[in-house]
Amino acid sequence: MKLADAAGIAPGLTGVSETMLWSLHNRACEAKRRGGVLADPVAAAIHARIDYDFGRHFGTPGGSLAARAAAIDSVLRAWLVDHPDGLVVSLGEGLETQASRVDNGRMRWLSVDLPGAIALREKFLPATSRFRHLAVSALDPAWMDAVDGADVFVIAQGLLMYLPPGLVRLLFTGIAARLPGAEMVFDAVPRWFSRLTLQGLQQTPHYRLPPMPWGIDRDEIEATLRRWHPGLAAFGFLDYRAPRGLHRLLAEMVAWMPVFRHEVPSLLHIRL
Repeated sequence: MKLADAAGIAPGLTGVSETMLWSLHNRACEAKRRGGVLADPVAAAIHARIDYDFGRHFGTPGGSLAARAAAIDSVLRAWLVDHPDGLVVSLGEGLETQASRVDNGRMRWLSVDLPGAIALREKFLPATSRFRHLAVSALDPAWMDAVDGADVFVIAQGLLMYLPPGLVRLLFTGIAARLPGAEMVFDAVPRWFSRLTLQGLQQTPHYRLPPMPWGIDRDEIEATLRRWHPGLAAFGFLDYRAPRGLHRLLAEMVAWMPVFRHEVPSLLHIRL
């Protein structure tokens, strides 16, 4: 994946789309850290070329979003061993550079996002015959019409929590109906965190997180998905957490506390 020669780009994003900069900041800072959990030189290069005060808005990253990306990378690489010519569809991808990290030289990639997000993405990552872009909402079935071939992996990283619960169900059942046999990875936030964002949760004094209407606790997820789609073929959690510091310590403590261990962010890997 070749990085375009662009610099000093003002992103001009607001709302949910602006969160792509939060994720990019987290991944790029981790990639530049010695011994970090994610190697991502493309993200670091894009980060350096954007005219935006990342630190003021998002603070010092703890690395959890980079750890999430690394966990998904691992699953994708394993899938590509069995499906080297497969198609990966990344919904709400923003400035994620996952394709560059897992590229085997044969896979195909479809990045789906809103027009403004795709326009910014293309300033740095032009589309090619293998790496296509589609400027539509993840809720628009047009992206499913663009899927060709039987081997499909769908990623919805940092997306579903920003949708109302009814639309999450609609998207999930639509994917299940149109793409049987596909694998999928997505993440979810617990109910308490969803409620905080609806009340106006500040990431820093200068950045308020967008509302996340869809919150679900870990012990609810499998039953909910099987109710939505009884034909769910496989279900499992992927482990990820902040790589260091206080956030890491708290995550490890919560994992051993029955009262709280279901009230943490979740990363799911399923097969339809």
